[in-house]
Amino acid sequence: MANLNRVLLIGNLTRDPELRVTPKGSSICQFGLAVNRTFKDASGQQREETTFVDIEAWGRQGEVISKYCTKGRPLFVEGRLRFDSWEDKNTGQKRSRLSVVLENFQFIGGRGDDQGGPGGGSSGGERYSPPPRSAPANPAPASDNLDEDVPF
Repeated sequence: MANLNRVLLIGNLTRDPELRVTPKGSSICQFGLAVNRTFKDASGQQREETTFVDIEAWGRQGEVISKYCTKGRPLFVEGRLRFDSWEDKNTGQKRSRLSVVLENFQFIGGRGDDQGGPGGGSSGGERYSPPPRSAPANPAPASDNLDEDVPF
């Protein structure tokens, strides 16, 4: 049976990103995202529902988000769901949390005067993806044999 764990969200940061470094030297950035949904209820009234999602961004992506994003900034996030469960040390109760592990993101919206860095513009923003794993060693040579009778 096939499995799929994919999340696509567009929302606004609920707090400034928090960047930490693990003992092994990996960067991890944690932040919250508020995602709004507008709908009509049974009486025909326009209503809005907000969902708050915890996001984790590892490595270079986390560093970029921490550097250029602040509370309120719109962001497009692609990732996967992760379920964590633990026992509270103080109360002994079992606790759990569902969060999103970021795999890709895109800055959206305009860049404010107080925000530097990439992203912005009215065209929708910039996409950040990790660098490719490997580039081809020998790119294909250009063909010297081009057809000159192009119909347009």
